[in-house]
Amino acid sequence: MNILNNFRSIRNNFIKKENILFLFFAIIIFFFDRITKLKILNNFSDKTFFINDYINIDLIWNIGIGFGLLSTDSNLFYHLTSTVIGLIILSLTYFLAVSENTDKLIYSFIIGGALGNFYDRIVYRAVPDFIDLHYENFHWFTFNVADIFISIGIILFLIRSFFIKEMK
Repeated sequence: MNILNNFRSIRNNFIKKENILFLFFAIIIFFFDRITKLKILNNFSDKTFFINDYINIDLIWNIGIGFGLLSTDSNLFYHLTSTVIGLIILSLTYFLAVSENTDKLIYSFIIGGALGNFYDRIVYRAVPDFIDLHYENFHWFTFNVADIFISIGIILFLIRSFFIKEMK
């Protein structure tokens, strides 16, 4: 009976108005990421596009996690990593539901971006990265719009955790 009560409590948290709003915000981030990736996939798949001295559009397929980390040809490792990412997204969604509004916004950024990259892992079996920041011969890791929102969310989470203690 206790498990059933916990499930009801979780369900009731999700249907609160502010949770729906923040989940909707995550979905907007997801669709913004999808639109940018589709634009790149349809228009820049076979060439590098020079924007200026610091930014190129250069499509690469990332089979790892953020910034190409944990890239491998192992199917087992790829599926295990994808499963862990899916579980993390579910966990973050739970934390969004039980958190205060400032944290809900932070979780929305991370969830929206993570859903975009998770979708690509499932559909394409790789994530299209295309933003190439560089200075002369030094190139940062190639990334996408989802990575930007995940990074902003993580930075805000760290700032919130270490520097801002009480905020309602």
